[in-house]
Parts: sequence; structure tokens; C-alpha cells
Amino acid sequence: MRTVRLAVIALVPLLAIAPAQAQTVDGGRGALPVTVPVGYSADVAAPLIVLLHTYGNTGARQDEYMGLSDLADSYGFVMVAPDGTPSRGEGNPQFWNASAACCNWEGADLDDVGYISGLIDAVKQDYTIDEKRVFILGHSNGAFMAHRLAYERGADIAAIASLAGADEAGERQIPPHPVHVLQIHGTGDTAIAYDGGEIQGSAYPGAKQSVANWAARNGCAGAGVDAGRLDLDSSVDGMETTVTRHASGCTAGGSAELWSIADGAHLPELSEHFTPLVVEWLLGHPKP
Repeated sequence: MRTVRLAVIALVPLLAIAPAQAQTVDGGRGALPVTVPVGYSADVAAPLIVLLHTYGNTGARQDEYMGLSDLADSYGFVMVAPDGTPSRGEGNPQFWNASAACCNWEGADLDDVGYISGLIDAVKQDYTIDEKRVFILGHSNGAFMAHRLAYERGADIAAIASLAGADEAGERQIPPHPVHVLQIHGTGDTAIAYDGGEIQGSAYPGAKQSVANWAARNGCAGAGVDAGRLDLDSSVDGMETTVTRHASGCTAGGSAELWSIADGAHLPELSEHFTPLVVEWLLGHPKP
């Protein structure tokens, strides 16, 4: 895996690894490092995963937590982890303008949908990206943003994975393009409640409701079915996560799935299986 960073560009023999490529990508808010797998070839379209951080975090720290870039070589995807906009609060925590509940509490005029869409386009200009395998992985505020992108940019995004985020509250019209949606949520989350809640007076739906919303939008038939158990949280013994899947009768290119981490927190202690399983789920859900 080759992670291009401004501080080490002079130390990395890029030409020995692959043909000359863009060292960074700029979606309109400055240059960002891009992770490219060893063996990348412009002749073969690669998947793209955009990683969106929690409120107050950065893309780099979110990647450290999830270890996503460490898997780029094994799975052959390109990755970029952008930073949100600094707020005026103490420490200037960075945020995404994702939903009514989270997290543009200062009311900034901020088009993060446009920014992330432009970032995806910028990566496509510099690298050969598979149009059917563009994915979003978000955590908390970044997961709220992933839901918004799925709703507003479903033509370009194949699937999203949301950890401890939520859909928009209230009934919404069915979007024109189906999207595969994975919601991962700890039942013990005290920041973004598994059963839904409010942030500064604005409501957000729970994990089950968020998934039910997407199952309906994607035309899935019937209730979700039990699809097994997973070990996602190393702080909880055994296979603590139950999988509920809506895949029957869905419109081509759409589905909805819920991974419920029993007693899982807002910042779960990710097991060694967590990120590989999420990556495999995303890569297994391309556009038709």
C-alpha cells in the first residue's frame, strides 16, 4: 500500500512502485493524501472508498482508528479520507453538514454533499476508478453524512456503511437511485442512541428505523431476516453482533442491512474482523 503524504513525498520512490500518478487529490478545499494499492494499474478500474470521520476528528485519525488504509493492498481499493470544516467551538472541532440533527449546529452555509461529490470526481480524474464501486464509510457525524450522500448522490454511490450514525428523521420521498446501505450500531451507544433520540432539539431515527427506511426506499419485501452473528467488538465476549438483512425483492442495486453490536459503545473497541468485514461487505455490493 502506498499512502502519499506531503511530508514524505521526497522519501518515497514512487516511480519504482508504479507509473507517475497524482500525489494528492483536491476536491476544492485543498490537497489530500490518497491511498493507492500496490499493483494499481491505470488499465484496471479500482474500487474507491471515501472514509468520513466523526465530529471533532480528522480523516487521518479516523483511518488510524479503523485501519482502513492498511487493507488497501489486500483488497485493491483506492481510499481518501477528507477533513470536515472547523467549527467556531473550543478547539475548532471539524464537522460535516450531514443532517438536521448532526452536526452543523452553527448554521454554516456549507455544501458538504457538493464537496465530497467533487472530491470523488477529482479522484476519478487522476485514477482509474470503477464507476460501479464507489463506496462511503462513515462513523458518527461521518455516518450521518454517508446517509445523506446515499440519498442525494445515489446515482454515483453504490453502497454506504454507517457506524453509529442515522438517517434523516421524518418521511422522505423515494430517491431515484437505489443504494446498498449497511448500518452498524451498538445497543449501548450513549452518544447516538441505538433507538433514536434528539441532538439539540432535532430528532434522528434509531438504527432499526434507519434500516427500515432504506429497505422501503429500495423496494425490499417483508421484514429483515436473521443472517447470522459476527465478532466486531473486542470488548464484548463472543459473537456479540447480530445481522439482520433486507435483500428479498429489492430493486436492483439496493438493499439494507443492520449489524447490531450487543452492548456496543459509540466508539467500539474494533475487533480484528471489523474493518475487513465492512470492506468485504462494501466490495460485495456494487451497482448492477
